[in-house]
Amino acid sequence: MTAPTVVVLAAGEGTRMRSAVPKMLHEICGRPMVQWPIRAAIEAGAGRVVVVGGPGGELDGALPDGVELAVQREPRGTGDAVLAAAERLEGDAPVLVVNGDTPLVTPQLLAAVLQAHTSSGAAATIATVELDDPTGYGRVVRGPDGGVEHIAETKSPGDADEAELRIREVNAGVYAFDGTRLLPALQRVQPDNAQGEYYLPDVLQVFRGDDHGVAAFPVDDPQAVLGVNDRVDLARVRALAQRRIHEAHMRAGVTIVDPDATTIDANVQLGRDTVIEPASFLRGSTRAGERCRIGPLTTIIDSALNDQVTVTHSYLLECEVHDGAKLGPFAYLRPGTVVRANAKVGTFVEVKNSDIGEGTKVPHLTYLGDADVGGQTNIGAGTITANYDGFRKHRTRIGERVHGGVDTSFVAPVEVGDDAWTAAGSAIVDDVPPGALGVARERQRNVEGYDARKRSEEEERRKG
Repeated sequence: MTAPTVVVLAAGEGTRMRSAVPKMLHEICGRPMVQWPIRAAIEAGAGRVVVVGGPGGELDGALPDGVELAVQREPRGTGDAVLAAAERLEGDAPVLVVNGDTPLVTPQLLAAVLQAHTSSGAAATIATVELDDPTGYGRVVRGPDGGVEHIAETKSPGDADEAELRIREVNAGVYAFDGTRLLPALQRVQPDNAQGEYYLPDVLQVFRGDDHGVAAFPVDDPQAVLGVNDRVDLARVRALAQRRIHEAHMRAGVTIVDPDATTIDANVQLGRDTVIEPASFLRGSTRAGERCRIGPLTTIIDSALNDQVTVTHSYLLECEVHDGAKLGPFAYLRPGTVVRANAKVGTFVEVKNSDIGEGTKVPHLTYLGDADVGGQTNIGAGTITANYDGFRKHRTRIGERVHGGVDTSFVAPVEVGDDAWTAAGSAIVDDVPPGALGVARERQRNVEGYDARKRSEEEERRKG
């Protein structure tokens, strides 16, 4: 079988979305809507994928590498949209057409439609589905031979008669065409409808008039061809896509304790025996290795976790966490952070653009920004790196096996050597040599009788 050319129709204006964001770029589980049918086409073995977009350039930069973009200059209907891709449909390869707003279409469905089309020898094959409520869909009108005679549109009153409106079999929006016959037939389609548009389904009547067969491919699962017209549809489709993602991970050996309380984007990768606790959100290109435990109440975005990482009630963004590290609760890891193997970043700790060494502990109440911390170091509670001088950021370098006292401020740029110590309450402004104790605080003195003096002064103030 010759690899098909797949045309994805994505030029619709999407006015019912009521959004400044183009309809096709609304995200579903971390992926723009238009990319879902594109990926299905690629996985189904497409030799070429052509997306038909509008003239405003909304899809520029939004398509995967290797996918071509054709432009429909005016919104003149789905038939005209396919004609906009005409110069990319040369040769005898079969042509699959799929709507860009049907993100749940699967590679299996596209391959099955193509296989049925090739086997039938028909000029066109249209996927159909039976709905309990077909309102708003084009009805499939069959001829005496059981083949598809035409599609009765229902966009405006009068498009379909009463008998056609009672039909429950509808156009599912997936078509397969003989590549050599499609374009000549499309050029004969006329805009004989209330909208004055060139409807792609009207090409079926052209084929029938030429005595070419038009076959139907019944789709068992109506969800696979659900379209998105407004925000309600978007939410419904997103929930179904999310369920597919969860089920795929669980069948691959991941435990998702409460799928209804968990969000996992389409591009997230999870290793075997990893556990996702409730109210966790894994987004973007996040990946986690084997035997991790994530959550509850955790958000991880575009981050990489190795094996056996524990993250509890924390927020991670664009960071890297190595084997056996423990994070949280209430840890905040910002972009550029690397946490090495078996390190701990604990309660109410914020780390930004820093490298936390292997086995190092940052237990609680700390901010480390633009810092390099060696292995087996302990950072005391209340530690802060003062990394900004009002004009530029500076780095703090803390060596291995350092013992940091509580309430220590490291005023960057500063370097603390291996095996060094800092005294509690110090503001370290100079380098601390290896093995030394850095003390940077005023010597304590006690003022005797201070309380009595203050009370006497207050009494005098009241009398005066």
